[in-house]
Amino acid sequence: MPASLALVGNLDAQEEADYLAALAAAMPGETVRPFRDLSEAERATVEVAIVANPDPAEVARLPRLAWIHSLWAGVERLVRDLGSDAPPIVRLVDPELARTMAEAVLAWTYYLQRDMPAYRRQQEAGLWRQRPYRAPAETQVGLLGLGALGTAAAGRLVGAGFPVAAWTRSPPAGGGPPGVAVATGPDGLTRLLGGSDVVVCLLPLTAETRGLLDAGRFAAMKRGAALLNVARGAIVDTGALLAALDAGHLDHAVLDVFETEPLPATSPLWRHPGVTVLPHITGPTNPGSAAAVVAGNLRRYRETGRIPAAVDRGRGY
Repeated sequence: MPASLALVGNLDAQEEADYLAALAAAMPGETVRPFRDLSEAERATVEVAIVANPDPAEVARLPRLAWIHSLWAGVERLVRDLGSDAPPIVRLVDPELARTMAEAVLAWTYYLQRDMPAYRRQQEAGLWRQRPYRAPAETQVGLLGLGALGTAAAGRLVGAGFPVAAWTRSPPAGGGPPGVAVATGPDGLTRLLGGSDVVVCLLPLTAETRGLLDAGRFAAMKRGAALLNVARGAIVDTGALLAALDAGHLDHAVLDVFETEPLPATSPLWRHPGVTVLPHITGPTNPGSAAAVVAGNLRRYRETGRIPAAVDRGRGY
């Protein structure tokens, strides 16, 4: 029997039970136990930790740890908290997560394309007024980020008839998804922002992307454009965004992620008429599909001894 696997994280009781059940079903030949249930002797045998916002002190108490499998796609907090001496970190690359994220990007792009924020404001004002229809083909979407999630979102948007351009740090192999114009570099970013009716942020949070969408970048956006941020809150300068909305330069922002979560009750974003606040729901992790990904990676490790592709700490993802 292989050594126990440690589940280390800050999950509530129901979440933990759901993940333990899903992992057990996906890996009947393995034993996955919460960190707190392992004795010191058992912790000394753990080679792989499955983690969700873990306490770094608990991870440090696994002396034989060879690698860490995250249950989340975003790993910037994990990289920061565990430090440079931590074992390799493998992020969750889950096709089901990509599908649900792409579904949400399409849904909220429709929300913006069909002027739903304006109709909400009209309802609040008791105003009956039909607005001109704008077809998907007339609504340019600019994607920031073209990883697994961005590529999946691009496919859904193109399939729905939206013209799509994408900006990425480096040119993708093969030139990017079909039907998507790809830009790189600072000039490419400026051009994409200036030509997009809806800008969708799907970038990882790194030193280079923190605060990327600032006053200058909002000024570069097309007047009347909208922002959808489903990546990380710290990529957006909130004060600059509110200023661009108040000035009428941007029409609306749909925000699913924030620097502090839950979003504090005192945040002006809650009450701003140009902002739709979502409680980090666009890309939920599915325990069953996540467990299947973990199981596949662990099986290959058991068979070959090779650790799955890990996070590039220099890039931060």
